[in-house]
Amino acid sequence: MEQATGLGNAMVLTHGFNHRRFTFNPKQGIDNPALAIAEDADQLQCNTCPPPLSPTEPDGWFVPRICMLNRRQEESFGFYLQMEKGQRGHLIGQVEPWSWAERGGLRNGDRLLEVNEEFVDDVEHHKVVQRIEACGLQLCFLVLGGEEYAQAVRAGVDLQSVARSHRGENCSRPQLCHIRRDPSAGYGFSIIPVPGEKGKYSVSTLSGSPAELAGLRSGQRLVWINGAMVSGLTHSALLKMVKKSADHVTVLVIDRESEGSYTRRRLPILPTMAEAHNLPLPSDLYLLRGPEGFGFVLRQEILPSGCTAHLLREVEAGSPAEQAGMEDGDLLLAVNGDAVEKLEHEEIVRRIRCSGEKVTLTAIHAYGRDLYIQLGLSPLIFCEHKLQKEAQKTTAPPSTELPGEGRGARPCPQICVLVRGPAGFGFRLSSGQHGSGTFIAQVEIGGSGEQAGLREGDVVIEVNGQNVEDEDLEDVATLMKKGGCYLRLVVVERSGYERLKHSTIPITP
Repeated sequence: MEQATGLGNAMVLTHGFNHRRFTFNPKQGIDNPALAIAEDADQLQCNTCPPPLSPTEPDGWFVPRICMLNRRQEESFGFYLQMEKGQRGHLIGQVEPWSWAERGGLRNGDRLLEVNEEFVDDVEHHKVVQRIEACGLQLCFLVLGGEEYAQAVRAGVDLQSVARSHRGENCSRPQLCHIRRDPSAGYGFSIIPVPGEKGKYSVSTLSGSPAELAGLRSGQRLVWINGAMVSGLTHSALLKMVKKSADHVTVLVIDRESEGSYTRRRLPILPTMAEAHNLPLPSDLYLLRGPEGFGFVLRQEILPSGCTAHLLREVEAGSPAEQAGMEDGDLLLAVNGDAVEKLEHEEIVRRIRCSGEKVTLTAIHAYGRDLYIQLGLSPLIFCEHKLQKEAQKTTAPPSTELPGEGRGARPCPQICVLVRGPAGFGFRLSSGQHGSGTFIAQVEIGGSGEQAGLREGDVVIEVNGQNVEDEDLEDVATLMKKGGCYLRLVVVERSGYERLKHSTIPITP
């Protein structure tokens, strides 16, 4: 793999309005935010900590606080996320004076309960760090004061119930829905002003429409569309915005009761708090080094938006990279399950080289890349489970060392019948080396493939009644296109396929 010119080794970190250079100290952590393991809890306390709050309300409940942090590009939030050796939870430390963290209400010694409405007290520390780093410029924290937290832990209080009670039992997270226009039917939803409430709008969807398939439901409140808050727009301006959208719109919606919970808590409803529906998601590319290497170049480029990105370029025909599904211009997000968006170019190259003969790259195509840039989010924010799962397994494509081997597990071929939707069948194909077959590389949320039961990693055995185990990727794709609007696939999970190949069990549904 070639190496393109990268950035220098010096790292400039911004604390509030002050620009200073730092040297990495694993005891103290790296700002915004990072891991710091202290041998002694006293090392994590700050002499300027305010006195602890009153631990409980009269009814005995502990009282968490909401902290909203909004930073500018190239600035840090101005705090350190730390952990105490042998202790549970995540500690807020070294809150910089006049920083976004301090202005948002964070205090030294606070304990982090939720990040953007997701409970994290029992989540591994490095995963919490990844989640925060993927959130972009806005963070919503739910925290407990240090003394309150210690008392709650000693008393055996269920902190997740405390967090849930704070927002209300019936409060649901907002939904971020990506809708693609059908050439004949359009989007299939309308925007309706809420009577008597200026700047408030609800949506109404048609049954079976692209909007409904993307997760939109009639009666939901419209909060945001294509990056614009609807509260400041007139009804006619919203209709014009939708009409001008070339072939897709992305909307943020929430049900009425949950909207009331956010209003009561004086919280903005943000895309970072949402559940994703039908958004393009990153895919994992499994590469085995060939005689000429992996067959691609990693380049650091400045995109038209002005942000710096690590792009996969010059994908060689027939190379391991192309066979894994890589396309020129894909945005690299993670290497072997570890996020790399914030790393220097040279460090990413080093990690790939240190992987040896096999590496797993998490990437997203140019369409999804540009969409997330518009949203101001990392594509990893909605697929954290993928990174966690990938980090726990080997980086090679499935081999003879199979999950479930020796425990009586038997593979089960599955028939999946798909009907072409507005965005196609809703999945991407890829192929591996050494007889690993053609497999499903990515399944679009809410698409026909997901609804039919396809899963990422499934190996395609038959297409419309024809066995394709020995066919090339291009031939399999051509055969699928010949089926028109309907597609009948026989698939098996990839580990099961390897067991079948090395046994006498016939591969039949």
